[in-house]
Amino acid sequence: MTIGPVHSKAPSSHNGTPAVRIVDLCRHYQMGETLIRAVDGVSVRIQPGEFVALLGSSGSGKSSLLNLIAGLDRPTSGAVIVENRDLAQLSREELARHRLRTVGMVFQSFNLVSRMTLAENVELPLRFAEVDRSQRQALTRKALERVGLGARRTHRPSELSGGEQQRAALARALINQPKLLLADEPTGNLDSRTGTEIMNFIREFNQSLKMTIVMVTHERALAERYAQRMIFLTDGRLVDDQSNSATVATSLQWERR
Repeated sequence: MTIGPVHSKAPSSHNGTPAVRIVDLCRHYQMGETLIRAVDGVSVRIQPGEFVALLGSSGSGKSSLLNLIAGLDRPTSGAVIVENRDLAQLSREELARHRLRTVGMVFQSFNLVSRMTLAENVELPLRFAEVDRSQRQALTRKALERVGLGARRTHRPSELSGGEQQRAALARALINQPKLLLADEPTGNLDSRTGTEIMNFIREFNQSLKMTIVMVTHERALAERYAQRMIFLTDGRLVDDQSNSATVATSLQWERR
């Protein structure tokens, strides 16, 4: 993929405080005598309710950037500010609360606990958050029904298809009602039909729940179909930032319903 020079930031109809503000962010690793610049001076703003795709080839830094937004890794320098909190300044315990309450995460691998039922997997974040048991059951049922798995709640992951496991992972990511959903190649282990099903769920969460979505993908066609904005990375640097006008128009039509 050939990428041109950096464009100015994609226009947004949102005003006010960004959901995510990244300022001159760097994450460098030392491997022997080699310095790996996984993220190298990235600055970007993501507004509340935006659906943003991070694109680039393998090693471009897109998953590293997502991990920094999730609080799974700490920057070498710069700032990543989510909901007005600079994650670089938070303690380990505060970062754990950030991952529990502010962000939901979905990965290419479904990361379900094999010995637990579907309901137990989805309920797990509520247990960590010490939500009352009666509330946990009601919220778990609602989350599973939202992704069409209400009848599968007693099944274990090995009894589910790949698409059903990813839907369960989506239900788990949404159970604490996060404002920000981070998805790292969410269709990578799925066939095209099942992948489309998962992406339709993610788009529905963005449009009906006004949830901010940041999705890593190497598939430009997927980003063009679903994301409102596409951010391109190469060698850890932001090289292009484009508004996806066709998807924005579709989103506006949805909001007018």
